[in-house]
Amino acid sequence: MQVSVETTGALERRMTVQIPAERVDQEVENRLKRLAKTARLDGFRPGKVPMRVVQRRYGPQVRAEVVSEVMRSTLQEALTEQQLRPAGGPSLEPRTVEPGEALEYTATFEVYPEFEPAALDGVKIDKPVAAVTDQDVEDMLENLRTQRRTWEAVEREAQTGDRLMIDFEGTIGGEPFSGGKASNVPLELGSGAMIPGFEDQLTGVKPGEQRTIEVTFPDDYNVAELAGKTAQFDIRVHSVSESKLPALDEEFARAFGIDEGGVDKLREEVRRNMERELEQAVRQNLKEQVFDAILEKNDIEVPQTLVDDEVHRMMEQAGVETDDTAHGEAHAQLEAPALRRVKLGLVLGEIVRRNELRTDPERVRKLIESIAASYENPDEVVKWYQQNAEMRSGVEAMALEEQVLDWVMEHAELQDKPSDFKELMNSRKTTNV
Repeated sequence: MQVSVETTGALERRMTVQIPAERVDQEVENRLKRLAKTARLDGFRPGKVPMRVVQRRYGPQVRAEVVSEVMRSTLQEALTEQQLRPAGGPSLEPRTVEPGEALEYTATFEVYPEFEPAALDGVKIDKPVAAVTDQDVEDMLENLRTQRRTWEAVEREAQTGDRLMIDFEGTIGGEPFSGGKASNVPLELGSGAMIPGFEDQLTGVKPGEQRTIEVTFPDDYNVAELAGKTAQFDIRVHSVSESKLPALDEEFARAFGIDEGGVDKLREEVRRNMERELEQAVRQNLKEQVFDAILEKNDIEVPQTLVDDEVHRMMEQAGVETDDTAHGEAHAQLEAPALRRVKLGLVLGEIVRRNELRTDPERVRKLIESIAASYENPDEVVKWYQQNAEMRSGVEAMALEEQVLDWVMEHAELQDKPSDFKELMNSRKTTNV
């Protein structure tokens, strides 16, 4: 077997493999002989079909099968010989397949980049320092009350915080537009659910009132046909309701599974959950900084094959079908985050390999227990993770990622940065690694 490799791009390679003719021809002949023993053709008894007839009838098909199998079987041999690591499946193309001639084919593929991760000594990382305060706990309890509020109809002018039940019909230049009409829509004034200016102009309406308002769609509105245009909305108000918050008492605590201890016990549980969330948020903040530093110092070439594969995974998770009209647009939007993920994965993998990092079983156990703590029956969740190899594998990957994070921070310069619970929670909602 003869192998040659041509560099056709930063990471693209074209490998040409030549297989001696006798290796293919001998296998074709062996298969035809076996086939001749069982072949059934009109005018011949089974097993008595002349070889020349078998060759004429089955030769091309058998040769095509043998060529395909030989290419697949010799590909790995050639890759190993040339010490190449393809990123994704190679594209194979035969050049010669004629009897008596050496089989020659090309394999085109991208390879994984070869690089040494940049040193991270001296990288500056701000470590958020925060604690869950009594006021944070009280604010969370108020949020829980708000989530369980009820609505009571009132006969007065609407104000911020009230909920309206409305019908609306919009027009632009006197013409209706798609999505501009709806009935019995609940709208909480001040929620920001509608485009700017819509809710403000409904302050002061009363039940049964009709009102016409004028608003302008934002220039970056997600429907291009409406962006920047001014619309008139005819609105009918069916009702105005004000919220009623439940009392913070034992009954309220029981709604959250607190059968004994009342509100004090609920406060303890709320604080415990908030402290766990805070710890996770601090860790996430550090991880984002570390990952940003890693990417900044390791601007490596990555195989487009891996980026495309990651885009497809992200689209599947988002429920975008490959034949969906939104496919092309989604692919373009996901290209950058997919590139980031792939690049980060390659660098982290190389850090793990070069530093011989291994998954720590104790860290895996703690991660599973942390995940399970937010469920009603933590012991059952822990048992489920232990018995589900796929889910446990995901946690093991998280644990190894955490170990890389610790390794980087050992080489970085950490400095405390005063913060608070709300700030960290808000930043966690708006970031995506």
